[in-house]
Amino acid sequence: MRLTEIDFGEARPVDGYGPGFFRIGGAVYQGAVLTGTFGTSGWGGYDDLEPLLAVVEKVDVIFFGTGAEVAHLPSALRAALEEAGIGVEAMNSPAACRTYNVLVSEGRRVALAALPV
Repeated sequence: MRLTEIDFGEARPVDGYGPGFFRIGGAVYQGAVLTGTFGTSGWGGYDDLEPLLAVVEKVDVIFFGTGAEVAHLPSALRAALEEAGIGVEAMNSPAACRTYNVLVSEGRRVALAALPV
């Protein structure tokens, strides 16, 4: 079997997650996170729109990890991001992390905003 190393470019992959944390590029972040080619930082959750709008020119889609279960995003959040030209996809956090890793490894312009499980 031949293994090929994955190149994530400027982005750092989600290495793991657990109750209350994410491990991204080897660093542990407590609580909700926002990550992409622009870096990784804590995120204040659905009411914290400013950092999401700050990446408008850098991403086409933001994957939202809604925690352990799939949940609907607040309509005002979805509307503000779509009006700014950003695609929005909500799924549980484990699925959002996997989807983000695959697409960022392909060089896609994606970000991940995730609530911990």
